[in-house]
Amino acid sequence: MERSLAALSTRDNTLGVAPTGAGKTIMLSAVTGRMTGDGAKACVLAHRDELTSQNRAKFARVNHRTETSVVDATTKSWNGQVTFAMAPTLARAANLAAMPKLDLLVIDEAHHAVAESYRRIIGRVRDANPEARVFGVTATPNRGDRKGLREVFDNVADQVRLGELIASGHLVPPRTFVIDVGVQEQLRAVRKTADDYDMGAVAAIMNRAPITEEVVRHWEEKAGNRQTVVFCSTVAHAMNVATAFNEAGNPAAVVLGDMGSTERKIVLEAYASGEVQVIVNVAVLTEGWDHPPTSCVVLLRPSSYKSTMIQMVGRGLRTVDPAEHPGVVKIDCIVLDFGISSLTHGTLEQDVDLDGRDPTPGEAPTKTCPDCEAEIPLASRQCPICGHEFQGGTVTTPL
Repeated sequence: MERSLAALSTRDNTLGVAPTGAGKTIMLSAVTGRMTGDGAKACVLAHRDELTSQNRAKFARVNHRTETSVVDATTKSWNGQVTFAMAPTLARAANLAAMPKLDLLVIDEAHHAVAESYRRIIGRVRDANPEARVFGVTATPNRGDRKGLREVFDNVADQVRLGELIASGHLVPPRTFVIDVGVQEQLRAVRKTADDYDMGAVAAIMNRAPITEEVVRHWEEKAGNRQTVVFCSTVAHAMNVATAFNEAGNPAAVVLGDMGSTERKIVLEAYASGEVQVIVNVAVLTEGWDHPPTSCVVLLRPSSYKSTMIQMVGRGLRTVDPAEHPGVVKIDCIVLDFGISSLTHGTLEQDVDLDGRDPTPGEAPTKTCPDCEAEIPLASRQCPICGHEFQGGTVTTPL
C-alpha cells in the first residue's frame, strides 16, 4: 500500500499486481481511503455487479466513516465521497455526462482497463480533471489478447508474488495432478482464436461420456471430500459434467453467464452452505468470485494464456478464516488438470509486461514427483508439496 501511495504522489497513475487471495480489495480500499482523507472524491470501478457490491462492503470495513454511493443498473448516485460503479453502466453517455469531477479513479481487475468502455470513462475523468490519479489492481496484468496496459499505466508500484504469499501462509500451495485421458495431442492441435482456444473444438474433444466418467472417478479418488469448482469449455459440456457428478452421488450445480442475478445467488449460496459440493461453470467464476473453503479446482479445458489459468487455479488458493468457517481445515488446493494448461505454462508466477508481450512463450517442462505425484517444474530440486528431494546434479531442460 505504501509503495502505491508513494507512486501516486509523484505520478498520475500506477498499477499494483498481486495474486488472487492477496487482499487486493483491502489494499485498494486502504489506498482509496488514504487518498480521499482530505475530502477528495473518488470512484471505484468494477466490471460486474457482484464485484461492485463486494468492493463497497469491504471498503466500509476499512473506512467505516467514509460515505459511499453506487452507480449500477438500478441506482445512479454520486452522493458519497467514494462511489462504486459498474463500468459497463457508467460508460454509457448519459451516465458519463452526470459524473462529477473526480480526484481518483480506482480500477479493480485492471487488466480490463484498455477496453473501450474503460477508456471512455478514463477520458471523461481526465477531461474534467487533468490532475486526477488512476490506480489499478490486478492479479493478471498480461491480457490474453496481448493488449498491453501501457495506454493506461506506465509503471508498476508493487508486485507481490504467489510464492511469497504461500511461504508466508497467506495462500495455500496448489497440488497439481496432470491427468492424461488420451486427448493431450488433440488439444494441442486445437485452433487458437484471438481470445483463447476454440472452445467449440475443445468441447468436441472433452465433452464425451467416457472422459467425464474418468473425471468423476479421479476426483472421487483424489479430492472426493473437497468443495470443488470445475471449469468447462461450453455450456453443454458444463451441464453434462454436473449431471455426471450428481448421478454418481456428488451434489453438483451449474452457474451460467445468462443466469439472472437472483438465480445465480441461490446456486452460489447453496455451494457456500455445503448443500452443493461441486460447482461447475464455463467462465463465470474465473474472476471476482471466491469461497475460501474451495480446495479443489478441476480444469476440463486448456488455456492458451497463462493469465486465464492463474485466474482459474486462484479460486482455490485462499486460506480459511476459522472465525468465518469454523471446523474447516485447509492446507492445500488440489488441481486436477485434464487438459494441457499446466504442461503449457508450468509455474503460476507471471512477470509483468505493460506492453503486452508474452514473457514466457513456449511449453514449460515439468516432472512428476514420485512420492506425491504432483506435477512440478522440471528444474525443482525439492518438491514444494511433500518435500521429496531429487537426486543428482544439474537438471537438463530438453530443447
